[in-house]
Amino acid sequence: MTKKAILIMNLGSPDSPSVGDVRRYLAQFLMDECVLDITWFWRFLLVYFLILPTRPQKSAEAYASVWMAEGSPLLVNSKRFCDKLQQKVDLPVKLAMRYGNPSVASVVSDSDELFVVPMYPHYAMSSFETAVEDVKANFKGRMTVLPPFYQDPEYIRVLSDSLLPHVKHNFEHLLFSYHGLPERHLKKSDPTGSHCLASRECCNVPSVAHETCYRHQVYRTTALVIERLGLTADQYTVSFQSRLGRTPWIQPFTDEVLVDLAKRGIKKLHVSCPAFVADCLETLEEIEMRGAEIFKEAGGEELVYVPCLNDGDAWVDVVAGWVK
Repeated sequence: MTKKAILIMNLGSPDSPSVGDVRRYLAQFLMDECVLDITWFWRFLLVYFLILPTRPQKSAEAYASVWMAEGSPLLVNSKRFCDKLQQKVDLPVKLAMRYGNPSVASVVSDSDELFVVPMYPHYAMSSFETAVEDVKANFKGRMTVLPPFYQDPEYIRVLSDSLLPHVKHNFEHLLFSYHGLPERHLKKSDPTGSHCLASRECCNVPSVAHETCYRHQVYRTTALVIERLGLTADQYTVSFQSRLGRTPWIQPFTDEVLVDLAKRGIKKLHVSCPAFVADCLETLEEIEMRGAEIFKEAGGEELVYVPCLNDGDAWVDVVAGWVK
């Protein structure tokens, strides 16, 4: 008899906020060719001789600032989501992380057919693609993969509903802060080889490239949410966070936009991070904590971080509908 299961995939986190665990996690993460897409030799030198000697200490402090009693926020929120999803569906629900634990190999050995749900609304080689490739490498049975859901009506509905209470009263401005990507990733994911970043309006010009274009997809999500919320062009901004290294990344950068909005006179800023469906280091430490400091130091008064969908009942119902 076929043993089917639902596999929920997310990025991952270290086993603890200790420097040693963070170093092991970062090594696995940064040595992924989908993340640092340079030759193995240069990737090895960069990771082990330039990044790992210093970065784990700083990252460990950041993880410690948001660590929960049950573990990392991403893992805790993902487990809570899976527990609720299991109550809605008949098939076993399994949780795996692309990096760290639980690994794909450790949870799929008793299954021969999987419905894989990468918890990434938007396509990127460093998130969606590497998660799918990890499953392929560790699972030899039949698998069906849920595609990026950046414009799915039900996803847009629950995302918009989560923002609605924040834009009703005493509202000034909403910032959509998406995870950043190197510009070269957009070009590598462009099947035409000539569309992405070829012009300033490339995301608005119809193309098959949009099926794998992270930048187009985040702007599409934003447009649909803004339409549903009824916001005007001067009431929201899109930016990109978490850049690493000196190569060109998608702009504008969140830390610079926070300063600019404060200097423009915005006193109360609401921030949403729709690239994530579960709160994690990048949302809680980078935005809710450090982002708030940057905004206030530049003259703002209050940064209100809007939590991710996490294990909200409406979001669980949406995913349950997809897997059914």
